[in-house]
Amino acid sequence: MPAENYLDHPTLGLLFGVCLIENNRELYTTLYAQRLFFSVVNGSEGYEFEPVSRTEARMIVESRLRILRRSGQLKAYSQLQKIHKRTFQ
Repeated sequence: MPAENYLDHPTLGLLFGVCLIENNRELYTTLYAQRLFFSVVNGSEGYEFEPVSRTEARMIVESRLRILRRSGQLKAYSQLQKIHKRTFQ
């Protein structure tokens, strides 16, 4: 995922991309408050938004951090670690 990734939600406006979850699925949060989280699937029929609790979002990010660290993707790990600290601490 690029350092900054944005998506326009039909109701909530601009969302900030937090991290990749799996192929075609990413975690997003509301841009300013960063209190509402969504799992977003980019499917053949467009985007599908699924609300995610703050606790679940934190677990997703922490799991992704472990995957990046184990695979040696240090640049991506460092970027996501900054997002994690800014969003959850």
